[in-house]
Amino acid sequence: MGNKAFFLGFLIGFALILSLEFASAQMVPAIFVFGDSLVDVGNNNKLPVSVAKANFPHNGIDFPTKKATGRFSNGKNAADFLAQKVGLPTSPAYLSVSRKSTSSFMTGASFASGGAGIFNGTDRTLGQSIPLTKQVGYYESVYDNLIQQQGLSGAQKSLSKSLFAIVIGSNDILDYSGSSDLQKESTPQQYVDSMRLHASGARKFVFAGIGPIGCIPAQRIKNQTDHGCNEGSNLMAVSYNKGLNSMLRELKSNLTAISYSYFDTYSLLLNIIQNPATYGFAEAEAACCGRGKLNAQIPCLPVAKYCPSRKDHVFWDLYHPTEATASILVDAIFDGPKQYAFPMNVRQLVTV
Repeated sequence: MGNKAFFLGFLIGFALILSLEFASAQMVPAIFVFGDSLVDVGNNNKLPVSVAKANFPHNGIDFPTKKATGRFSNGKNAADFLAQKVGLPTSPAYLSVSRKSTSSFMTGASFASGGAGIFNGTDRTLGQSIPLTKQVGYYESVYDNLIQQQGLSGAQKSLSKSLFAIVIGSNDILDYSGSSDLQKESTPQQYVDSMRLHASGARKFVFAGIGPIGCIPAQRIKNQTDHGCNEGSNLMAVSYNKGLNSMLRELKSNLTAISYSYFDTYSLLLNIIQNPATYGFAEAEAACCGRGKLNAQIPCLPVAKYCPSRKDHVFWDLYHPTEATASILVDAIFDGPKQYAFPMNVRQLVTV
């Protein structure tokens, strides 16, 4: 009997130690994610008419469940890795939670949607997605529920310490570069204006700049001579990122209570593409999963072929990075130098 009591006490003590270790590892109360397919964790699975989905093989082949989850990746994406860094579970896809109760989103929520852009029509070639304005609207409903459960001061205190990650803009540029009919211009000012979050408790933001989208496999195959990067798309990304940085500095000067970390996705990802071996990659041009030239003429459908070692490839499919690439990018977001993350990295941001 004494041995049983000792063993039970040991288990309880061990469980307490584990819970304390988890609590100490949790750096922020919650993460709220806004964006496109780079951070979608399953919202598009719930959109009835959308064709921009990743709920089929070979997506998810390296995910812990070995099954497709709606992530446009062979495994985890940047949203997963960022949550791990701050000691939280991945923020659940907003549309996947059947009951929109506050308790469902106590550690955050993801509103990100594959094909989404800053404007409502940027996914016109892909089908239905959740544009940024609607994603913010979904967050506001979560905010109202948090107030009902925690009270205004309690909700705002928690949200002021939480992270708000925004990864969007690539689809706008890809749409513009591929269509002469689009008359609207995707400006950084409209990007910032659409993020009506400061009034709803948000104080700590993580903005990811647009990467060198002219170098993704889908853009490279348009260059029939050497499959080089589409410099026109890259120039648009550079221009957009400069404008966004300017707007963020202005926003900070006007709203001194907010803090942010801007990640220079363009510079780091371009460095990876140009020097793949330095980062452990063997292939930086072709997609791992697909068919045709550079595995980019046919998407990563069940009939596609995929590479045996996904860790060797920078790109998973014709648009998206592999899990290995996403991990490197988030490492830099979280602990990177000011060369890539400024005016501070995310580790510094959470302590502000």
